[in-house]
Amino acid sequence: MTYRRPVTTSPLPRHPKIEIDVDADLARELLVQQHPDLADLPLHGRVFGWDNLTWRLGEDLALRFPVREASSTLIEREQRWLPVLAERLPVPVPRPVHDGRPGLGYPWTWSVVPWLPGAPVAATPVAGRTAWATELADALAALHRPASPDAPTNPYRGVPLADRYPVMVERLTPAVPHADALREALDAGLAAPRWDGAAVWVHGDPHPGNLVSRDGHLAGLLDFGDLCAGDPASDLATAWMTFDAAGRAAFVERTQAVQAWDDATWVRARAWAASYVPVLLAHPEEYPLMAAVGRHCAAQLARG
Repeated sequence: MTYRRPVTTSPLPRHPKIEIDVDADLARELLVQQHPDLADLPLHGRVFGWDNLTWRLGEDLALRFPVREASSTLIEREQRWLPVLAERLPVPVPRPVHDGRPGLGYPWTWSVVPWLPGAPVAATPVAGRTAWATELADALAALHRPASPDAPTNPYRGVPLADRYPVMVERLTPAVPHADALREALDAGLAAPRWDGAAVWVHGDPHPGNLVSRDGHLAGLLDFGDLCAGDPASDLATAWMTFDAAGRAAFVERTQAVQAWDDATWVRARAWAASYVPVLLAHPEEYPLMAAVGRHCAAQLARG
């Protein structure tokens, strides 16, 4: 049997980069082929991210499929390293419970992961996030430990700002809100001393779309596809993406109590936050929640 693209009456989902869709039929057929013990569970609640789509499987599991070749190896990174890192983290993460192989014409590795109940933080009121700001600080502090010598690298996260600065500045067009303040943050980060410590584990993308909250607590840290070793500043940018002033103060205070990063690390973190704004705003119709995160982050940075 070969993979079938959706017919013209059922077009590909609205997604700027999608190359391959995984409809319910294909997901079910892959389960029958590779994990038949799960094949009778209901499939529901399909959602798309930038690199992957997720089908909820029953009540407690989910299927995670890459949708484009450029990101197809990120799932393999999660399969390799989340079993190692999950044990040290004080918050649930989608550690794969089964690996999926290419099959039926679908060309990439995929995963069966736990479903983490709760609300995507990007869809929750910002003021309510202060309640668990210290929990996110603890989770990232637990992650930001010296990385293994064979840890993956990532040209887009954890690297010196100088490596990304030309692209970051180019994206700050006049259409980006608070562009002048964002440029000031980028320039300050570039001028700050570079990270000179041991490379630590970096999540790579702890924005509010990859956080789950429930009953006033942080209930999940998702999407470790950008996991790498490097400078923790690119993760600490979540202070501006996720929180208001009160939440950010709680997050920073707790982080400093545990990690005591130097001032330069926070200057670089602020620069990384500025760099994410135009990316978050790039596709407002396809990703309205991410666009809202981008506007919030820009406003927080503009306030100083």
